[in-house]
Amino acid sequence: MVDNKRRTGMASLAAVGDGGDFSVIEAIGGPRGVVESMLPGVVFVMMFIITSNLNLTIAVSAALAVIQVIVRLLQHQSVMGALSGLVAVGICLIWAWKSHEARNYYMFGFISNSVYFVLLTLSLIVRVPGLGVMIEFIRSLPTEHFQAWFDDWMSDRALKRAYMIVTALWMGVFALRLVVQVPLYITDHVALLGTARLLMGIPFWALAIWVSYLIIATPLHRHKIAEQASERNSDQFAD
Repeated sequence: MVDNKRRTGMASLAAVGDGGDFSVIEAIGGPRGVVESMLPGVVFVMMFIITSNLNLTIAVSAALAVIQVIVRLLQHQSVMGALSGLVAVGICLIWAWKSHEARNYYMFGFISNSVYFVLLTLSLIVRVPGLGVMIEFIRSLPTEHFQAWFDDWMSDRALKRAYMIVTALWMGVFALRLVVQVPLYITDHVALLGTARLLMGIPFWALAIWVSYLIIATPLHRHKIAEQASERNSDQFAD
């Protein structure tokens, strides 16, 4: 049995139906994860608005990201999430520092959202839902018998349809971010861009995770029950 409360992001969706209650807060990293994810962006935009000093803003934001990792190390807690956040923040800060433009702090986000949007679009075109591939890959790593793994969930019409819907949902999230934020970048409205990024970050992620859960929970649960029944029948036949 999987402890859903220990899983975040897409892994929390992969654990649907394995027992335990689904929690959006836990799925997005818990209260601490939410704070750690949003704090660097909040500090960056607030510091730049108050001081208009890009170098000082970058220095404070970088120091904060490093402190978050150090605190986790001192508390003997997992640092993987903080380290991945540090790398992402570091890329954003270096981009802004090298270009001498605060708005370029958000360029990495535009690129990543664009890449995700294109990949998910292509997956729908070829009728292999990207979100389905991600969730099923997390749920059961196909170290061997890839075709059997692929056919198992792709042949479940209800589950595949649910994965197609949530893939389109996440495409919408990435597209909406770009539609709203890119014009703010072009017109150099850093404060508004930073605010939009924050509002369309964790809150949008949480909403998308919750709606995705509502869509895939039933078909994925039924699929897992069918898998378990098939495994029991195979064991009985082997005996």
